[in-house]
Amino acid sequence: MGRLVFLSVLSALLLPVSVSAGVASEEPSVVISIKDHKFDTERVEIPAGQRVKLIVKNLDPTPEEFESDDLGIEKIILGRMQTTVYVGPLEPGEYVFFGEFHLDTAQGLLIVR
Repeated sequence: MGRLVFLSVLSALLLPVSVSAGVASEEPSVVISIKDHKFDTERVEIPAGQRVKLIVKNLDPTPEEFESDDLGIEKIILGRMQTTVYVGPLEPGEYVFFGEFHLDTAQGLLIVR
C-alpha cells in the first residue's frame, strides 16, 4: 500500500509540469521549398523579435545547399529531403538566402518586420 501512495504523490507532483509543458508557445514556422533549382517563394516574411523555424524542402532529385551569409546558415539538403533551421530573434530588415549549387536561379529574401 505504501508504494501506491508514493506513486500517487509522485503523479500529483509531476502533473503541473506536464500540463505547463503542453501549453508552452511554439515558435512560428515557415516552409520554403526548392523545385527546379528555384525557391517556391522568393520573398518570405517573418516577425521581428521572435525565433522562427524554417523548414527547407528540396523537391529536386539533386542536392542543394541552403545558405545565407546574412544569417550565418550553410546546410546541404540531399535530393527529396528536408532540413529545419532556426533563425532569430532578428531585427527588422532584409536577409538574403540562396542555393549555393544554383546561384543563377536559387535566390531568396527573408523580410523581417
